Amino acid sequence: MAAAPADVTDIKVFLIFAFIMKRLLILAAAALLLIPGAMAQDTDQKINKKNLVIKEWNTDPKGTSKVLDHVTTFSPEGRKIEEIEYGSSGQKWRKRFEYGPDGKVSRELVYDDRNRLQTYKTFEWNEFSRKKVQYTYSAKGKLLSIKHYEYIAQDAGK
Repeated sequence: MAAAPADVTDIKVFLIFAFIMKRLLILAAAALLLIPGAMAQDTDQKINKKNLVIKEWNTDPKGTSKVLDHVTTFSPEGRKIEEIEYGSSGQKWRKRFEYGPDGKVSRELVYDDRNRLQTYKTFEWNEFSRKKVQYTYSAKGKLLSIKHYEYIAQDAGK
């Protein structure tokens, strides 16, 4: 009869152990459900663009053919230095970006499908490092157009 209290104690310990294990299992399952959400938040962060080349491809619905559509190239400093748009017959256009000492785009050169300079743009920037004025010139330097940028903030309280 002395063994009976030990059996009850063993059962109580087992039940407590089972209860704790069940809670741990529930917590582990909940943590696994939260991991994909946490990983998705990590992808919202800016990617490192240093020496990055982004290629965009078009494919047919079956995925049997793949055609290069667009390439964007970044410098070792992480600045966009070139964009190329492709069509079925090859290059459609190419843009090259030049930067001034202040780190802002100073010139944007646009080349045609034969890699000949078509137009180029120069920029003025406002005190918030946003475009203020864009001047577009022909390949020979003739001013073609002027674009002014206006920034209007909407009232956040509405």
